[in-house]
Amino acid sequence: MKNRIDNLFQKKEENILSIFLTAGYPNINDTLSIIKILDTTDVDLLEIGIPFSDPIADGPIIQQSSMKALNNGMTLKVLFEQLQSLRTITQLPVLLMGYLNSVMQYGVEEFYKSCHEVGIDGVILPDLPLNEFDNTHKALAEKYDIKVALIISPETATHRIKLIDLKSSGFLYLVSSNSTTGNFTAIKQNSYKHLTEITSLALKNKILIGFGIKGQQEFEEACSVANGAIMGSSFIQLLSTSSNFEKDIPEFISIIKNSKS
Repeated sequence: MKNRIDNLFQKKEENILSIFLTAGYPNINDTLSIIKILDTTDVDLLEIGIPFSDPIADGPIIQQSSMKALNNGMTLKVLFEQLQSLRTITQLPVLLMGYLNSVMQYGVEEFYKSCHEVGIDGVILPDLPLNEFDNTHKALAEKYDIKVALIISPETATHRIKLIDLKSSGFLYLVSSNSTTGNFTAIKQNSYKHLTEITSLALKNKILIGFGIKGQQEFEEACSVANGAIMGSSFIQLLSTSSNFEKDIPEFISIIKNSKS
């Protein structure tokens, strides 16, 4: 079967909305319930965050959700057990996003094997060095048909962007600024026009913009220069305050998409 991320980008090349949720947040058994609701909305892609005690790329909102999930008892082992029923509730492309330490503790090949067994389509590992990707992860990802979406930033030199693009699969994750997730102020000052130098390059992968996608306006601006955008902190914020996921999650997505598809 063709990878669901490939299928998505074959059918659709713009206004892609990827939603990030932290596994085991707000409560340990909420992950699949939230995904089941998201499956009824106009979301295109899902990223499940693997909670980690020192998430260097994440801002305070996702950090707090990660700590809460860890305190709830969420681990990679528990997550994979929960995800056994993932493909009974959604056929959306799903990626796991986490840090190398968690993967190494679990076992690198076992991680990719478990991803394949539960129907995960791709992974994002922000602290994965390219040489380690080449030496270990690339072959395992190919063996188990798992896409590895690599990360670039506005500070990444053009020659290196092209190199990363050649190695990346699924898509390229373009961080909108040299900051952490949820840094809405920095993005507001810069807008997304400065990213067109990158998004206009002749690259093999589609590009999704992450970090600072606060709401509908930021989503539309990001989509005007790239294939889509990734929203995390705002969605986590919604989960932390909502008392009615069935009502609030579809409303949230509807506002972001604003009939775009």
